[in-house]
Amino acid sequence: MSQVNRVVIAGAGIGGLCTALALAKQGIQVVVCEQAPSLGEVGAGLQMSPNALKVLRQLGLEADLSHFAFVPQHAAIRDYKSGEYYLKSPLGTLAEARYGAPYWHLHRADLHRVLADSCKRAGVELILKAAVTGYREDPERNQVFLCLDDGREFGADLLIGADGIRSKVREQMLGQEQPRFMGQVAWRGVIPVSDLTVAVKPDACVWAGPGRHFVSYYLRGGDYVNFVAVEERSDWQSESWREEGDVEELKRAFAGWHPEVSDLLNAASSAFLWALNGRDALPTWHQGRAVLLGDACHPMLPFMAQGAAMAIEDAYVLAQCLSRYPLAEALTNYERVRKPRATQIQQLSKGNAGLYHMHGGVLGKMKLNALQAAARLAPRVIQSKLDAVYGYDVIAEFPPLQ
Repeated sequence: MSQVNRVVIAGAGIGGLCTALALAKQGIQVVVCEQAPSLGEVGAGLQMSPNALKVLRQLGLEADLSHFAFVPQHAAIRDYKSGEYYLKSPLGTLAEARYGAPYWHLHRADLHRVLADSCKRAGVELILKAAVTGYREDPERNQVFLCLDDGREFGADLLIGADGIRSKVREQMLGQEQPRFMGQVAWRGVIPVSDLTVAVKPDACVWAGPGRHFVSYYLRGGDYVNFVAVEERSDWQSESWREEGDVEELKRAFAGWHPEVSDLLNAASSAFLWALNGRDALPTWHQGRAVLLGDACHPMLPFMAQGAAMAIEDAYVLAQCLSRYPLAEALTNYERVRKPRATQIQQLSKGNAGLYHMHGGVLGKMKLNALQAAARLAPRVIQSKLDAVYGYDVIAEFPPLQ
């Protein structure tokens, strides 16, 4: 109905490839431009909650991804030193029964590879070494052109900016603005289980501590453990959005933590270091024949493990809106549906930073103790908060048109 026959996408990350696949399955010609010289993702883990798995299932990816998945048994928050549980909410088979889809841990590279292979089979054209500089619209021809730094242009009926927090598409649409450093950095790494001397619980675990927290969970069927170590910093001097981190500095930052954490860090030989950046809510996600998706329009702190999931949900909704409405109406409805949901998750993620880092000293510890008491005395209250995130079913909201 939208009369979109050809789409060009800036960015071949998870959001961009999910969108490309969803559109290609509708018979739309898709070109994806990626600035990297080869397809791939930095080695790190992803928590794929049921709300995201439902979309991956709808895209036909569940069977291929199942070979790489690890199923965590609990979502847990533990004390950084004693190991005491503040929260231990069941996942595993109970989560799948409750939400209608599993909760998986996946290596980002595995998901990216499965997506890229599926896109190629669906006829998506993937163009590498394609650094985006901006775009231009041609109203007379009813087209938009994605412009690259080597002078090439790719015309289409619609341009999708899935090019991350430093999106060139967003910059042209809404003006130049640097991302805002959120006062925190994240160290990320993957460790073979064979290198560990202490057993790691089969959970999605957050270790909460003063001014920092540590996340650990298994990947690839339990052969590896992924870690994310977040610490508060007053500034960030590096121009890179990620860089090789000093593992010894990381170990010093988390010295004296629980043996599970210490053993993981002692086994770490390398880690990437990210600055955690954000943006204020954008006034709009679309303009003319260009629209934004994922981190390009709603970057979020990783404290709900929903960044990739939100981009995956975006991809499905945008594709469904384009199949139902004329172009302008499709983009308006996409933003109407997605903006409240993404904003809610952004706010939840930001709120968790204070909880995980025990902000307020004794008061911060009291908040964790209150969470512990609520989890014990009123588990349904805690579960209802997770239901709002994991129980969201975008497929039911937008059933595929027959």
